[in-house]
This record gives sequence, C-alpha cells and structure tokens, in this order.
Amino acid sequence: MKAVTLGIALVLGAMAGNIHAAVDLGQYIRKDDFNDIKISPSGKYYAATVPFEDKTVLTIFTREGNKPSGSFVPGRNGHVYDFEWANDERVVIGLAEKFGMLDEPQRTGELYAVNADGGKAELLVGFRMLGNGPGTRIQPKKVESVAAFLVDTLPADESNVVISVWPMGTEEPFTRAEKLDVNSGRRITVARAPVRWARFATDNSGEVRLAVGENVDNSSKLYYRDAAGTDWRLINDQVATGRIELPLGFSADNRLAYLLVRGEDKATDRIVAWDPVAGTRATVLHDEGADPFELIIRSGTSMPIGAQVMDGRHRNLFFDESVPEARLHRSLEAAFPRQSVTVTSSTKDGRLLLVKVWSGENPGDFYLYEPAVKKVDHVVSRGSWIDPELAAKVEPFSFQARDGLTIHGYLTKPRGTNGSLPMVVMPHGGPFGIFDQWQYDRVAQMLASAGYAVLQVNYRGSGNYGWAFERAGARQWGGTMQDDVTDATRWAMAQGHTAGGKICIYGASYGAYAALMGVAKEPTLYQCAAGYVGVYDLPMMQREDGRTRRSLGNWSKDWVGEDQAALAAVSPNRLADKIKVPVFLAAGGEDERAPIEHSRMMEAALRKAGVPVESLYYSTEGHGFYTEPHQREYYTQLLAFLSRHLGGATAK
Repeated sequence: MKAVTLGIALVLGAMAGNIHAAVDLGQYIRKDDFNDIKISPSGKYYAATVPFEDKTVLTIFTREGNKPSGSFVPGRNGHVYDFEWANDERVVIGLAEKFGMLDEPQRTGELYAVNADGGKAELLVGFRMLGNGPGTRIQPKKVESVAAFLVDTLPADESNVVISVWPMGTEEPFTRAEKLDVNSGRRITVARAPVRWARFATDNSGEVRLAVGENVDNSSKLYYRDAAGTDWRLINDQVATGRIELPLGFSADNRLAYLLVRGEDKATDRIVAWDPVAGTRATVLHDEGADPFELIIRSGTSMPIGAQVMDGRHRNLFFDESVPEARLHRSLEAAFPRQSVTVTSSTKDGRLLLVKVWSGENPGDFYLYEPAVKKVDHVVSRGSWIDPELAAKVEPFSFQARDGLTIHGYLTKPRGTNGSLPMVVMPHGGPFGIFDQWQYDRVAQMLASAGYAVLQVNYRGSGNYGWAFERAGARQWGGTMQDDVTDATRWAMAQGHTAGGKICIYGASYGAYAALMGVAKEPTLYQCAAGYVGVYDLPMMQREDGRTRRSLGNWSKDWVGEDQAALAAVSPNRLADKIKVPVFLAAGGEDERAPIEHSRMMEAALRKAGVPVESLYYSTEGHGFYTEPHQREYYTQLLAFLSRHLGGATAK
C-alpha cells in the first residue's frame, strides 16, 4: 500500500500545476465600472464614461462627496467616444457607434454638449441635425450632412471650441476648420483644407496652423500656414521624402511646431521641433525600442512636453528632463512601482491632477494628486472587483525571428506557477498598426485562470515598433507575419514555458485568420485552433474592401495584396485539407467587418475535409458578441473546447 500511495502522490504532485478551479466567467465578462475620467477646469466635477451592454454613457459627479450631478445617455449601440470640458459647466461629447464587442467604434461625427447638471443636452453639429422648423428665421445651428470632430477646446475661451468639419456624401472630402459655440451651436469657418481627408492642428492661441491629409493613393501630405488668412504651403510630401509627418502641437511661444516623424530608415518614430522660419527639424524625443505612445501635455494647456513609450512596460520621457512635470512624474512612478502612470487631466491652474495607474495585472485606478502637498487620494477603479495581487502575472518578452528581426510580446501565466504549462497562442486582430499592450487583458486573464500560459505576439505589421516594422507586414498574410507567430511558439517551447503536444492557437478577427492559417501551415505544432469572428477568404475580403471606397480598395491592394491566386493560396478556407486538428468557429450574423459567410465557408470546407469542427453563430450579433448571455455561452464553449484538447479548467 505504501508504494501505491507514493505513486498516487507523485502523480498528483505532477498534476498540481495544472489543477484549477472552474472559471468564474462573471469577473471577465463584467463591464468596467468606468472607462475614462476627467476633472473639470476648476476641479468641481468629474466626468466619466461608463460602459453598458450596448452603449457607453457619460456621467458627471462632484469631486466633493462623489455625488451624481448629471449624465448623457446615447441610444442603442451609441457610445461616448471622447469628451472634453469646454468650460467648468459644459462638456463636449463625440459620439460613436459600434455593433459588436470587437468593432472599432465608428465615430459618427456628431458633437453633443451637456451641462454639468445634466441640463441642456443637445446635438450641436452632425448629420442628424434638425432645424427649428418652419415659421422661424432663428436657425443658429446649420442643418447639413456633415461629420465634425473636436480639434481644440480653447482653454482661454469659455464659449467656443475649434472643430474639423467633414462634408458627407463625398468619397474624398475637403474638410474645413470651424469655431463652434458650445452653447448655441453657431459655427464660423476659420480655415479650409488644402488636401483631402485633412486633420487640423492649432497653436496655443487657437489659430489653425497645420493640416495633414492623404490623396486617393493614401500618401500623406502636411501643410502649414503662418497665420489666419495666409496661404497654405506644403512642408512634407510622403511621395517625395519617404516619411510621414503628423502635427502634435506648438511650443509655448508658438515659434516651433512639434511633429511626429515616421518612416525614416528602420528607426522607431521620433518627435521633432520644426522651425518654420529656419526650416530646420531638431529631434526632441526618440526611443530606439518603441514609438511615442501617448503625448504628455503641460497642465492647463494643449502644449506637448513629452511622451510615454512602451517597450514592454511604459516609460515617461520628456523633451527637457529638467522641467517640473518630469520631476512630478518621477515621484509618481516611485510611488507606484511596476505600474504605469499617466496624468489624464488637470485643473486649469494645475493645482489638482487626475492620475491613472495600471499594469498587466491591474485594469486601472484613478487618483487625485495635489502636487503642492504631495497628497494622493483614490477616486475610482475601472475594475473594483479585481484584485491585482491575485491576477495572472504578465511579463514582456522579445526574441529573434528566423530572419533576425526582433519580435516583442507578452506572456501571461497563472500566479504561483513555474515551468511548463499547456499554452494558448493568441495573435491579436487588426492586423496593421494594432498591437498588444502592457495592460490587463480580460481574455488572457480568463485563459490563465483556466490553467494556461497565454502567448501574445506583436508580429511584424503590428504598431508601436516603427514604420518599417509595420510595413514589413504588408502583403504578408500567411507569410512572414504568420512565421513570427510560429517562431514565438517555438521560442516559448525552447524557454520551457510549454511543451510540444500542449499548445492551441486562438484569435479573433485577423487573429482568427492567423489561428486557422497557423494550423494549416504548421499541422503538427498545435493541438487545436479556435477562430472568433474571423476572415478566412482573402479574395472575398479584398473585393468587399474595393466596393466600400476607392481609397480603401487601394489600401487593401497595398497591404493585403492584389494577385488573386496568391491571396487564394493563403486563405484558410481553401487549405482545409491541410488542417489535421479540431477547430472551433464563432461568428455573428450582423458582422460587417468579418461577414459570417467567412465562417460558414470555413466550416463547410473543414467538414468536407473530414476535420472535426464545432461552431456557434448568433444572427443578431456583430463583430464580437455584445450580450452577456451570448458572451457567457461563447466562453463556456471555448473553455470546454480547449479543455478537451489541453486539459485546462472549464467554466462554472
């Protein structure tokens, strides 16, 4: 009996690292308490976005006592995309729509405003604008089919903001900049764009000075003017220089313009100070590991003074490390070790700062900081029910791909585990310009709670690592982009994080394509594959892009490819006979980005090839499932599918 008992003990000891309680899906599909939060210019109020199942609302509450003050609630599938305090009593809101959890919010171009007490909530500009009706000449708001986007809140002007206005119904519109009265909705044109699809930038006095746009060939052009009423002049043409320059803002005296420069050699993006008089460009911020991720703005102004970069974890860099803001950020970083820190907003006088703190294990906490007395008070948390001390550990990694290119990513492991674990490889969607970040990823955390290591790979084509790295993914669907995912998987095996025979690949959107292409291209590397709202037939996808808009069709040819035979050769639904492992597919019938026909065609091809396949379709869902019951059913089936092939936990 002793020998038998000892044998059982050894077996149980070996299995201990893979034994996990059934997964409580509720904590992973529950919406955040808050998304973003900003303090009003005087510090009297906070405004915050709150996500619900099919909308995102704006709520306003007092700083003293956190008492509700007012709110703005859009209709179904409407989302408060961004918002800014125009003055201490009025908030300007940019609206967006999306029809699935994974949809990028499509900004509708509608600008609303609401008072801090919830009163006078109204549409200021947008295609749904209605007149005051017949019988009156008082029409302060223009009734026209346009989209509008906020450019500058004009901190010195209590009544007006600067917006860009895009005529609708025109395939390649010429935009204009206007001054908008946030109370009456009255608009005055202050600049007209010299190029299609232009975005404007103002100086610190609110003058429109820069405009950047693209031609139908998607080449970038940057224009500058000395002052209102003067002529625009071209200062960068991507076709001629090979680089993209994007306006960020101006120096305090408006003598220098700060530009983001992309596309030089194989370098990451940099920020330069451009002198319009001398015509010189001087680099003020550059990190060799990663692009500028988010601007750091001087309190109470719109003036850039630095940027955050993310080469694994976030770091705050400044044009001048001796400025007070740099010292302030260093003290905040010391107060929150191993976490990312950024100032999201401030009072006009800089007396109160709202600080966001987050990490791979923490969805985000917001604190109020008083620099004068170095006092920090907790305001709200994004995920109040999540304990960062219990969350799975997230660590950045990098390795050399087969051709020597450095690839980055993140490895998530259940807390307290070491050594080899069954692994889920999870390529991100997009694919171009999108990248996995140092942040709390609910799906990765859910999979880790089931006992898996989760590998997220920023393959070539991803953003954040320079224009050359992003361009290296062009026309590489199923090619070197896919090889990067394969190489990352083999790297994880070589490092002892997982072992052969214990790996599945799963992704959504482009990630679903990469999952199915992965098991077609590497039939012995993975034990199963799961694709969520994926695209699996590239010729069909390209035809859909071309019908949508001419510039989108050109983009698709440049980035995906135009040779129909070559695209067919890397379409998973046409390679079903090469797939030798079980597959799980899920899709929504209202998905416009990855129409459900892709998944149905993929399923039919797999069944014809004799490949075991499971599927879950909801006719009323879009690009990712919205409703909690549908999400719960989907993740329950996904965990059950992975459990059958990797042995991890299932859902409760």
